[in-house]
This record gives sequence, C-alpha cells and structure tokens, in this order.
Amino acid sequence: MTTADFAVTTDERYEKIKEIVCEILEIEPSEITASSRFKEDHGADSLGAIEILSALERTFDVEIDQAELVRMVNLESVIAVVDEAAARR
Repeated sequence: MTTADFAVTTDERYEKIKEIVCEILEIEPSEITASSRFKEDHGADSLGAIEILSALERTFDVEIDQAELVRMVNLESVIAVVDEAAARR
C-alpha cells in the first residue's frame, strides 16, 4: 500500500492489519478477534510486536514510535495506532 492507498475503507484496513498480524504470529485468521490479546491469547513475544510495527509502517507508509508497542495489544488498538500515525502525516 502507498500513501494514496490509506484512503481504503476501515474494513479493508482492518483486514490488511489482521492479515499482517496473523502472518507474523503464525495464526489462522479465524483464531483472532478484534479484542483478543496478542500476548495472552496468541503467544506473541516482543520480537513479534516489533515485526508487526515494522510491517505496519511499510504497508501504510507511516511512522510509529516504538513507545506505542505497549498500546498495541490487539487488533482494535493497532488500528487506533495506525490511524493516529496516518493523521500525523
């Protein structure tokens, strides 16, 4: 996705973020919900969180401060972080 692609619908952005998270955490999309927690429910570690952050930055052409990792605990919070990063562009 490029900067112009960020205008995709919220549903499309959600699905892309879900795809990224599932690929990195090596889980099936059916195993994750908007509120399931990456660490507690899916066994994510800090390296996985950094990989997710990096993939989101590349995919959505945004910069996300690593301090945001503490907020990025589920799909809902990741979407909020990506939306905030995009708004700062």
